[in-house]
Amino acid sequence: MKKIYLMATIALMTTVSSCDLDINDNPNYPSSSDVTPNLMFPAVENAIADVSGDHLFNYAGFFAQYFEQMPEANQYNDYTTYNLDEEKDLFNRPYRLIYAGALQDIQDITSRTTNTADLFACAVMRAQAFQLVVDNIGEAPYTEANMGSDNAQPKFDDGKTIYEGVLKEMDEAEAAIKTGDIITLTDPMLKGNLNQWIGYANALRLRMYLRLIDAGETSYSSKVQQLVNADKFFSGDVAWDVYSNAEGQYNPWYASKFRLGTNNHVAAYPIVAYYMSTNDPRIAYAIKKTEATGEYEGQLPGSKMKGSDWAGANWKNKDVSGIDYTPSIAMPVYMFTQSELQFLIAEAQLRFNNNEAAAKAAYEAGVTTDFASRSIAGVGTFLASNKVNFDAQANTQAKLNLIYKQKWAALFYRDHMEAWSEARRTGIPAQSTVSAEQIYKDASAYTAGEFIVPAQNYIEVGGLIKCVPYPSDARRLNKNMPEHVRLLNEKVFFGK
Repeated sequence: MKKIYLMATIALMTTVSSCDLDINDNPNYPSSSDVTPNLMFPAVENAIADVSGDHLFNYAGFFAQYFEQMPEANQYNDYTTYNLDEEKDLFNRPYRLIYAGALQDIQDITSRTTNTADLFACAVMRAQAFQLVVDNIGEAPYTEANMGSDNAQPKFDDGKTIYEGVLKEMDEAEAAIKTGDIITLTDPMLKGNLNQWIGYANALRLRMYLRLIDAGETSYSSKVQQLVNADKFFSGDVAWDVYSNAEGQYNPWYASKFRLGTNNHVAAYPIVAYYMSTNDPRIAYAIKKTEATGEYEGQLPGSKMKGSDWAGANWKNKDVSGIDYTPSIAMPVYMFTQSELQFLIAEAQLRFNNNEAAAKAAYEAGVTTDFASRSIAGVGTFLASNKVNFDAQANTQAKLNLIYKQKWAALFYRDHMEAWSEARRTGIPAQSTVSAEQIYKDASAYTAGEFIVPAQNYIEVGGLIKCVPYPSDARRLNKNMPEHVRLLNEKVFFGK
């Protein structure tokens, strides 16, 4: 009953705060003494969870080469072939939910409270929200965002400016916390635990510092060292865990992509090949064996749309491994998994502290916590095998690549947006030099754990997708957005 009440409250807050609002107009919301800041905060968490756990989870699942379009269905053909432009409205709804929902609610909350712990929690959620926007479209309104009628045409800031801006906001908000102040906001995600919020902020800092460093801002290296040496991170996962196996309370991706009758997802060749090459038992978690052979078979990216000149286009549903939707029925939306955090710590220990022992411990913790989150046994045997054993790697770069690959393997069915973002930052999985058609003819030519350029690819220069188009709503309503049309091969500021 408590969860049902919570969901009803969230639905009400979301309706009040973000339904059909124009992100460039941002009118003042109706307010009353009944809609207090502590009751608004769940709407903030829910809006960001909805973005991360439904829309981004879905299309980033294709871009991270976890998903492919089922051969005998058609809904996501454009995702698999990168046939995307502003008119496809890929980022419209996430853009509205973030700006007119989460960010506007945060602004309302911070204007009505002086509690420094509450203000800090709001700063952390702002950082999470803006990070998602930057990682998708590269630039976005930040310094002039959510000003309402004072500025209905906000300028777009570059991604690096936004990252550094929200990092500064978190630093200042944490430094301002007064002794004795506790989080009073209703907080289903972290239960008002201030230490957990500080740990969450530190994890976001680590994630963003690494991206800034790889974009050339090496001054953040010392900050990375300070973070991992202090080791003040969150325990468990940071997750929006309010769903259940009951009508109207399903995980949003499950509810919108499967429960309503659509059945479009099959497993992509790269994730299946990598799981199989490492004898990874996690393959059975959400990937089915084919009806035709009873084995695992991933679909080659973009092959469905290649045409009748290529045999790969003639596959049927029975020939490829479907996605098992069952684990997602009540699955939490993961804002930050403990597994990803440990992999980031492992990278930092190896790159900046030259501490292989600490890197190994964090790497193995990353794998172990992911196995545990899926209730899968055998992690000790898995970690002892040569292909994933940390000590068995030939050199430091090989160890680092293993960390990156296992992070990608662990983010499947957990946080697809982070998987895609981290792959763009690290360059791992690397882009295969072998074409999809060549792999179809000779699987031995392919190195498991590499991305495959789609067989049918609408990016003029070829290659992999690097960003998503600007939202068409912003193009239509905001004269101050960038004039150029964002091309899919344009890198976000931290991309390789």
